[in-house]
Order: sequence, then C-alpha cells, then structure tokens
Amino acid sequence: MPAVSTRDDDTTLAATLASEAAELLVALRGGDLTGKALGKEGDQRSNHLLLGRLSEFRPGDAVLSEESADNKERLTADRVWIIDPLDGTREYSIAGRIDWAVHVALWERGDLTVGAVALPSLGITYTSNPEPIAPAIGLAPARTDDRPRVVISGSRPPVFSEPVAAAIGGELIPMGSAGAKAMAVVRGEVDAYVHAGGQYEWDSAAPVAVARAHGLWCGRIDGTELLYNRDDVYLPDLIICRPELKDAIVEVTSASR
Repeated sequence: MPAVSTRDDDTTLAATLASEAAELLVALRGGDLTGKALGKEGDQRSNHLLLGRLSEFRPGDAVLSEESADNKERLTADRVWIIDPLDGTREYSIAGRIDWAVHVALWERGDLTVGAVALPSLGITYTSNPEPIAPAIGLAPARTDDRPRVVISGSRPPVFSEPVAAAIGGELIPMGSAGAKAMAVVRGEVDAYVHAGGQYEWDSAAPVAVARAHGLWCGRIDGTELLYNRDDVYLPDLIICRPELKDAIVEVTSASR
C-alpha cells in the first residue's frame, strides 16, 4: 500500500489503514496458528496496528475499538474513529472462509463521514468514496434467477428472515461477518442485509458509511436512524438494502419489535 502522511484526506487514510491491517491478517493466517489462537492473535495484532497508525497520523482524534477499553472522553470529541480490527473472527479462524473484514470509520460531530471496509481474502477495500462499483461475485454464490436476495447471519439469523424474504419475493443467503454481508449488497451480489439479535457500533459503522455513499438505505429495523458515538455502544439491529426494498422490509421488521 502507498505510504500515508499527515496530509492525506480521511478517506484515503481509512482505506490505507484498513488495507494494511488486511495484509497483516492475511500474512498471519498463512502461519502456524490455527483456530481460536489465530483469531485472538489476529484481533490483537490488527488492533495494535490500527491504533498505532491513528496515533501517528491523527493524534488529536478519539478512537472507539472493539478490542480496546472504551475511553468515554470520545463522547465530547468532535472526531472519533470507530474500528473493528477483525470483523468475523470466527470465520477468519476457519481455513478457507472468505467472509471476514476490517472496518475503519470516522464519526464527526454527529454523523459518520468516512468509512473503509477491507475484504482481505478478496484483496479489495471499499470506501465511502461514491465512485461507482462494478457488480461482482465472490462472497455469495452466483445468481440463478432474478429474485431479490437477502443476506443474513449464518449463525444467528433473525426471526423475521423468512417473512422478509417472502415480502420481497426473495431468497435467503447465509454469510458471516457484518462487513462481508454489507459489502455483498454494495457489490450487487445480494439486495438486502437484515440483522437483529446483537451488534455494536464497530460492527456497522464502516459498512454503513460505505453503503450510504453508494446509494443504499441504512437504518434500524423499525425504520429509524442509526446513531453512533453513543454512551452505550450496543446497536443490536440493522438493515442495509436497495432503497426500493426499504418499505417492504421495514413493514415486516418493525412489526417484530
């Protein structure tokens, strides 16, 4: 990756750091560690890299990371980086799985302004730069028909999964990692991502920033706004979808609350 500098814009910095962490994780995955030990080491090393780089290039900014203690000084900060050094630790620790990611987002004065999601196994990083993204396959199986596709957690599918698929005449695709699922929508492999049952701000901040920049609708399952840099970082549910599917999906998901 190109060297970063203090003059880099925030989007370029986020993309570079996510990509650097991705390279670290891919290299670590090719070593001797396996299983839970690999996942733990990946979490720690990626977190160390990202915190060090942010301290170097954005020393005045606050950071909220899944792998670090929460410093509440972020609540009065104007700029807060929200990072998930390894989204999909379980999938990362399983040989052959590609549905894991690195998240780097920036929150400024009330909203997300920058996001980068690296998909290390695919060697690509998506950002909140709104340039068009060509349709791609690789995260999900190739389409066999034109039905809408809804990606859900493979381990914790929401109770409304089947009703959502029925409401839009679609099919369900299980996958790991919030970042991978969100980027499957961005890439055009699927048309919606629905989740309920537990997430935190770092799980969705960067994916939401990227998805919004590419014209997707993002919100809570009751149709309300996603809010970040809150005192309680628990943000349990999420929808990312093509805008034309939003009303039909929310009609189902909001009834489940």
